[in-house]
Amino acid sequence: MRRFSQVALERGVIKNGLIRDHDALVEKLRGLFKSSRYGGKNVITALSGHVVMIKKAGFRTMEEAELRDFIIDEAGEYLPFDDIRDVNFDFHVCSQRDNDPSQMEVIIAAAKKEITESYAHAIEDAGSRVTVMDVDSFALEAAYEENYDFSTDDIVALVNIGASITNINIIRDEESVFTRNIMSGGDSITEILRKKLDISFEEAEMIKLEGSGGSGDAGEKILGYLEPIFLEIGRSFDYFSSTVSGSPISRILLSGGCAGITGIAEVTKNILHCEVETFDPFKNILYDKKVFSPSYIREIGPIAVVGVGLALRRGEES
Repeated sequence: MRRFSQVALERGVIKNGLIRDHDALVEKLRGLFKSSRYGGKNVITALSGHVVMIKKAGFRTMEEAELRDFIIDEAGEYLPFDDIRDVNFDFHVCSQRDNDPSQMEVIIAAAKKEITESYAHAIEDAGSRVTVMDVDSFALEAAYEENYDFSTDDIVALVNIGASITNINIIRDEESVFTRNIMSGGDSITEILRKKLDISFEEAEMIKLEGSGGSGDAGEKILGYLEPIFLEIGRSFDYFSSTVSGSPISRILLSGGCAGITGIAEVTKNILHCEVETFDPFKNILYDKKVFSPSYIREIGPIAVVGVGLALRRGEES
């Protein structure tokens, strides 16, 4: 890695995965491309939240072209949209179903064209073009596969706690077996602080950042405000274990802005009764040590996971 840059979006530019202020987003993207000194034109990006549907289903074994036609013909069963012509979808064929060569497991991802096109248009207006539209939960998986080597018996939960969305992707035997998006994240802490202290959102965000970098009562209170998210993650794990696996989660890799909160790994471990560590997307990724210090790499690691996962798809550009 030779370049890394990030910009913060004002509240309301994107809400619940939908672009609410096209011009503001375009301006931010232009600034991002400039600050990163990106001279190319191709962009790999990802959808997040409820705007993208992810479903795992079983099919009889067939070629991918036939499977695509079959999904379109039977769209009402597999894609919860009124008209398949208004939808972009893709799929990934997993392992054989129950070791039966006549059956296969398939993960389907789909989103309305108006949503995918809104992001593509914003990136185009900023001077680039989208070559791959991924899903952030799968970008987490790509970063995991590149950097970690757990045994086939391990069931690992990738948990990315962002500003407004928490992504969960559970991996077993190097395959995604469960995904879920929780529509809550670090902004919920800021909002609680804003109401309790009767201050602006921006002021509350500063207090959150200062408190999360410290220790003692301030840090503990901030972690306490995340309890509803922890409980929702726990419910997701319980559902997975009871209906999908029958086995417990063996390890959690935490990423996202909230992963940098002091003490969050220990609190997560105590609440969810599972080994927890901070996701390191640069474990096996080389970076230019003349440009980035080891301390900076550690600092940006948790928030860079999705970006690293997307960058690993560079070879798939068309």
